[in-house]
Amino acid sequence: MRIKLHNMVVAKFKLLQYLLLATGIGLIAIHLNLVWKSDNSSLLGTSVLFWTAICFLVWEKRNNLNLESDIFSGFFGFSLITLLLLKTASMTSFGGFLYLLPFVYAFACALLASGFKGLRQYAGELFALFILGLPKLLPLNLINTFLSPITAKLSAFLLWYTGFDVLRSGVYIHLPSANQSIEVASGCSGSEQILHMLGLGILFIIIFPLNRLPKIFLPIVAAIIGFVVNAARVALMVVILKGDNQEAFEYWHHGDGSLLFSTIAVSVFGLFCWFILGQGKSKNGDVTPLSK
Repeated sequence: MRIKLHNMVVAKFKLLQYLLLATGIGLIAIHLNLVWKSDNSSLLGTSVLFWTAICFLVWEKRNNLNLESDIFSGFFGFSLITLLLLKTASMTSFGGFLYLLPFVYAFACALLASGFKGLRQYAGELFALFILGLPKLLPLNLINTFLSPITAKLSAFLLWYTGFDVLRSGVYIHLPSANQSIEVASGCSGSEQILHMLGLGILFIIIFPLNRLPKIFLPIVAAIIGFVVNAARVALMVVILKGDNQEAFEYWHHGDGSLLFSTIAVSVFGLFCWFILGQGKSKNGDVTPLSK
């Protein structure tokens, strides 16, 4: 009798795991499909990266998770998912909603799995997804007002250092030889790029166990890389504007060229992380992702 009861408990537990897995996969697929339909290539790439990392982290510690929820937590999580699905089904324009959706989905799934008392088990994963939605929560207009002049200053310096005759006044960069000026507006300040890179830095330190010092400076380095690469992009657009090539300017400003610089920033940061991991291996032996 005891063996039969034990087998029933094990079967119910496995069924719960499969239901949670199916729910999570379904919600991830819905979010990625919505991002795909919104034609936001930058967010799509970032979302795939973040979701992959989150799934990896949860899978690594799956055997140590306490999957015991309560009625209130389960009902709250289920209601949250239901409301979000109804909302997404009726929306025609998503905007910042797509940035916040992963965090809310993950929060609801965590409630279904472990309840409010077990949320601490998913603190790192939830924080990483919260960072993904951070650009739509912060007052970017105020940040851009502060950041745009600094971006203009660095872009002007890069142009001057590479031999261009350049003048700067506030957020305006002027090339006297071409009688052309470009304004570093809020969209070119680099705030979203910086926050994106900051999120990658935080994601990296969550996945890999590092000493305290690397954990502190890695996100800072990621943000700096995002800022510098964006300033280089602005400098390139000034040079293109000098050649009076409007089509090329639009390509690097709004087209796929802007995504190329995001790829460059991520690649540079990836090389830096590879170097940090290499240093860790030489000092402490193999550095591996979080263990089960």
